[in-house]
Amino acid sequence: MAYSDEMKVFSGTASGILTERLCAHLGIECGNAHVQRFSDGEIRVQFQENIRGKDVFLVNSTSPPVNEHLVELLILIDAARRASAARITAVLPYFGYARQDRKDRPRVPITAKLVSNLIVAAGANRVLAVDLHCDQIQGFFDIPVDHLSGEVAFTKHFRQLRPSNDFVVVSPDTGSVHRIRRFAKRLEVPLAIVDKRRPKANVSEVMNLIGEVKDRHAIIFDDLIDTGGTLVKAAEAIKARGAIDVIACATHAVFSGQAVSRIANSVLEEVWVSDSIPLSEEAAACPKIKVLSIASLIAEGIRRIHAEESVSILFE
Repeated sequence: MAYSDEMKVFSGTASGILTERLCAHLGIECGNAHVQRFSDGEIRVQFQENIRGKDVFLVNSTSPPVNEHLVELLILIDAARRASAARITAVLPYFGYARQDRKDRPRVPITAKLVSNLIVAAGANRVLAVDLHCDQIQGFFDIPVDHLSGEVAFTKHFRQLRPSNDFVVVSPDTGSVHRIRRFAKRLEVPLAIVDKRRPKANVSEVMNLIGEVKDRHAIIFDDLIDTGGTLVKAAEAIKARGAIDVIACATHAVFSGQAVSRIANSVLEEVWVSDSIPLSEEAAACPKIKVLSIASLIAEGIRRIHAEESVSILFE
């Protein structure tokens, strides 16, 4: 089915503020969709405007509570399909379950693939995601996926903040080296790696630092911050090696458990996160935690998908 020139952008409950911001960048009004709960907790969705033949973008992070927001997204997709939308794009500022992307032990699921299947089965025609935990997750979807990177926004921010020769970018673990290498190349600065090892069970982790951080402003970059334990320990190791200060940045502020209190009591100078996940009241009140909006990045991705233009140009 061909779609009209008009795009419609709707938000689930997890991404209301972000959707308002990106719609402002697009110069359009947010679509009117009612997302409600029945008294027993079931989710009820109804679009309050005609979307027949329209190019529809549904924005909802599958952030905590993950299962609530995931089911809400699936119901939004199904409602749009049954309302005869011509094309449905699921916009995922944060994709929950992304870390369960492989069988790393016997008798466990690959939940990231399961969730991808659910989104496709619900009726999505394509996906626009931001900083999936690993690039290979794009292959879990049997529909086109456009993968945006929050490092674009963070690069612009740090270029304006200080001269580039003051920086060193640090990977918090060996698994993030590929992401860090891209970020360091964009900033044109050296990189270092924290090698985290546990000598034996129930013995604290040993942080070995590969690279030079002395007399530099260290930036720890990752896709998400969950409990904050590894981040705080990495920052301590970097500071002990002579860094002027340690700044962290991550696209997704999951901040579960004691993450906020760990950050507040750590050697970290600042922690920059995007608005892919709304901050809790505790996180918003922490003076070390700063928010950098990625609304303009997502808005440009939506605009380019709607106009059938290249999205990869956003990374050049």
